[in-house]
Amino acid sequence: MVTIDAGIDDTVTERLQRRSGTLLWLSAAWIVLVVAAALLADLLPLPSPTDMDMLGRRMPPDATHWLGTDGLGRDMLSRIVFGARTSLTVGVVSPLVGLVLGGALGMLAGYFRGRFEGFVVGIMDALLAFPPLVLALAITAYVGQSVFNLTMVIGFLSIPPFARVARAMTLSLSRREFVTAARALGATHARILSRELFPNVLLPLVAFFLLAVAVTIVVEGALSLLGLGVPPPQPSWGSMIGEARDSLDIAPRLAFLPAGVMFMTVLSFNLVGDALRVITDPRQAAP
Repeated sequence: MVTIDAGIDDTVTERLQRRSGTLLWLSAAWIVLVVAAALLADLLPLPSPTDMDMLGRRMPPDATHWLGTDGLGRDMLSRIVFGARTSLTVGVVSPLVGLVLGGALGMLAGYFRGRFEGFVVGIMDALLAFPPLVLALAITAYVGQSVFNLTMVIGFLSIPPFARVARAMTLSLSRREFVTAARALGATHARILSRELFPNVLLPLVAFFLLAVAVTIVVEGALSLLGLGVPPPQPSWGSMIGEARDSLDIAPRLAFLPAGVMFMTVLSFNLVGDALRVITDPRQAAP
């Protein structure tokens, strides 16, 4: 009886692994598709995302407009593709700022410890204590609406989480044998940080980066939905959802289409990032 149960458990585990593997590859394929569409948007046979046709407002899908038109007669497919460029620019560059600056601060704080660590941790805790969305709204309203300003604001807010992850990893790794051996051989601090610690901290940070991309896309969408994101007529998924609020009773697809694309993209980044986190986490490898 025990043997049968073990066999059933193994079969269920294998099926779950196959399903999760298939879902992971589908997620990666979706990310590649969205990124490729954003990069090649100018080369695709799409109409301008800003050209309006007041006589063709809220048209259903047809041979000319595959996803129909919005409330101003603009092509929905074109706006979704060009909106992917805006949303992904903010969603990728902003966490990249946090990855570089926060990762560097976290590694230095975790390695040198002492007063420098206390100073860095205090600043990061103070930033984390303030509601990030409220701070983003305030800064964006003050500096003005643009892709660059929005990217820098969200990037600044992403520094503390990356710093905490890098510091925690550095604290754990700095006690390992290979770091002790490097110190005993006379390696400098710069060599230990760059050759011993950085390669081991990088992969967990990359996994966290993918998760941060998903969160940043949602934050950009929320700010655009509130009217403090990318200025019109430049499209983004969040601004498209916000513009479709007045058409929910007439043409709900105008909001559901960009919302569905955003949902699939965020879910894909979450799944890929979580899979990479499991791979890079040594505790997950324990039997």
